[in-house]
Amino acid sequence: MPSNEQRRAAAKRKLERQLENRAQRARKRKQLTIAASALGVVVAVAAGVGIYFLTKGDDNSTSAKSSETPDASLTAAPPPAAKAKPASVSCEYRPSQKPADKAVSAPGTANITTAGQVKATMDTNQGPISMTLNPGESPCTVNSFESLAKQKYFDATSCHRMTTGKGLQVLQCGDPSGTGMGGPGYEFDNEYPTDQYAPTDQAAQFPVEYKRGVLAMANAGPGTNGSQFFLVYGDSQLPPQYTIFGTVDEAGLATLDKIAKGGVAGGGQDGKPASDVNIQSVQIN
Repeated sequence: MPSNEQRRAAAKRKLERQLENRAQRARKRKQLTIAASALGVVVAVAAGVGIYFLTKGDDNSTSAKSSETPDASLTAAPPPAAKAKPASVSCEYRPSQKPADKAVSAPGTANITTAGQVKATMDTNQGPISMTLNPGESPCTVNSFESLAKQKYFDATSCHRMTTGKGLQVLQCGDPSGTGMGGPGYEFDNEYPTDQYAPTDQAAQFPVEYKRGVLAMANAGPGTNGSQFFLVYGDSQLPPQYTIFGTVDEAGLATLDKIAKGGVAGGGQDGKPASDVNIQSVQIN
């Protein structure tokens, strides 16, 4: 029969085991909380990065905060490789809720080629910006851009917004109203790289690389592409929700670098370029 001292020792050991089990459970809960918080930060960064384009407001709206730009410690992967498309596709251009800010017709919708490349030159008061459009990846976007350029939709407009923050360095153009709210009176679906992800794939919400020289569409959410586009002059990180449809050549990047060097009007990292960027014409070569 155990003595009182033995019973006390056994009770002490039992209590110590209970306390240790409680401590382990607490540590696990803390680890899970930290993991969940870290995931929340990444998702918040992905969403915050998109705020710049998802909330297209006028130039007098509140500028994006530093928390809305990617954390330099995050490693963004390149967009997935584009899957091959058929030789021609059909495109859908739907009337948008907002009327066109400049009279223009919607582009044709049938037998849109995916072959070859399209050369375009945007002449601005700051210098020419030559671009190569890629219908193999984003044929409906290229078709729309070509149509708008040939109808002189971009002529005598200005690039209304620029960002200079670390992780997001772009010049945004294509709005005749100059407010960030304008469009051609129609809208269409996202293409590359959005179309490389399944609709339910959470990876589509995490940042990927939008490298220096990328030409992409701005939008106000999935399927709301219109006429606004942005030119990336510094490696940036965005969720893959903005259609990449071409690249800017080295001479064009030199023009963008000159514009970026002037900074944002009134200081800050987001707003109208300090040096006006007026588009004189966009030519399809």
